[in-house]
Amino acid sequence: MKRTGMQTELTQSSPLLDDHGNLTQVGWSRQPLLDCNLEKASFYVLRPLQRFRIKRWDYYAIFTPRRFFSATIADLGYAGNLFVYTLDFASGDLHEEGLVVPLGRGIRLPRNSTLGESTFEDSRLRLHFKVTPGGRHVEVDWPAFHAGRGIQAAFDLACPAEHESMTIVIPIPGKRFYYNRKINCLPAQGAITYADQREELKPSESLGSLDWGRGVWEYRSFWNWASASGFLPDGRTVGLNLGSGFGDLSKADENCLVLEGRIHKLEGVRFAYQSGSYMQPWRFTDAHERLDLTFTPFKERLATTNLGIIFSEVHQMFGRYSGWAVDDAGQRIEIKDLTGFAEEHRARW
Repeated sequence: MKRTGMQTELTQSSPLLDDHGNLTQVGWSRQPLLDCNLEKASFYVLRPLQRFRIKRWDYYAIFTPRRFFSATIADLGYAGNLFVYTLDFASGDLHEEGLVVPLGRGIRLPRNSTLGESTFEDSRLRLHFKVTPGGRHVEVDWPAFHAGRGIQAAFDLACPAEHESMTIVIPIPGKRFYYNRKINCLPAQGAITYADQREELKPSESLGSLDWGRGVWEYRSFWNWASASGFLPDGRTVGLNLGSGFGDLSKADENCLVLEGRIHKLEGVRFAYQSGSYMQPWRFTDAHERLDLTFTPFKERLATTNLGIIFSEVHQMFGRYSGWAVDDAGQRIEIKDLTGFAEEHRARW
């Protein structure tokens, strides 16, 4: 491993957990290096109960010239959660539907982010995510989506071996942990059909991303997350992944600029916004004067789940980033009207 500022970059492969359920390494990496051996988790005395607190998800998102589209397969331990949503940028039409599956029955999620398939299928919908030799393949078929209008998607996301991702592993008190991989700026090819509107996806116009998460949280959790994938005027791809909130971030946080598939690590990014007034501009700055962005929202997605002891509230704001960031070589990158999102999430889970 090596130090980058106050952050620890991991460079060696190992299991995620040792035989006692402790993290073997803590830090960030440009590629996933740790085997996600969740069977070694040891945060409850009664180990059979642990499965109800371990969270696993694959969240795919894509920005096209016309819309934002996202599909998720999640196993939250006590229940599975399947959801799809799409936003039309011109009209502002946003529609989301979800399905809760008791105990996650029928959900299949792979051990690691580098191989395998994530699937769920029943009489209502089919979600299928697959790692391919050159990237990722995503299929969605939900005929009854939005009162029978239906939504279907089938596309490939190019992700060659040299494409870097922001991967972090951080401790959470009580032998809990978060292991996460985020990949931005994946060129997309295929199609999305919503109702009678079919959009062909071209790699020069549409970029996808993946949020792959595994871990165990404290019962009450809070976090901020911001992400974007787009193009600079000269045609290069540019992405942002910014976050703060839960866990011990002393050795790693998830903040980075992504240029042409390469991670440029940022540190200590501050989310300056007014909770409750989410449509007001947000500002993002970092600890080393390498980032200064203003995010101007144009649409709010509010997703709330309230099952008593289980509660989640997400304010996901869609908007545009403008300002600048400095890459690892010291070059200032001007960013203007980069479409992305920023969110506040509170949960009891």
